[in-house]
Amino acid sequence: MTNLVKSLFSKEDLHDISKFIGEQEQSTSGEIRVAIRERRSRSERALSVEELARREFVSLGMTKTVGRSGILIFMLMEDRQFFILADEGIHAKVGDDTWKSIAAELSKHFSDKKFREGIRHGIQSVGLVLAKHFPRTSGDRNELPNSVSVK
Repeated sequence: MTNLVKSLFSKEDLHDISKFIGEQEQSTSGEIRVAIRERRSRSERALSVEELARREFVSLGMTKTVGRSGILIFMLMEDRQFFILADEGIHAKVGDDTWKSIAAELSKHFSDKKFREGIRHGIQSVGLVLAKHFPRTSGDRNELPNSVSVK
């Protein structure tokens, strides 16, 4: 874990977030991931936070879920930016306004320096959207790890 991330999240926080992802996924066939990056690499300086989130989405194997039903909450700590990225299966059913609304809620928590609480709130909001549009079925399995990706 990087120094900046360590200053904002304890190991217990990250474990709690991972456990919470698993709990929220119990009511959906969708997959939720959280990725926290400390900073951009030199080669990424010109990329937007959305472009970085898209790269991370692919890197985490999120494009390979059944129904293309993955959601990534991507945080770039040094730049104080984040992006919520929905795969095409979700995006076809849920418009950008939903993600903008959840992002606004996250921003409020983050501006109060309540990062763990903000992420949990975002995961819960995303989980509710996924449960509505991608309810859990009898054959569902957890396709992606629930662990928080930290770089």
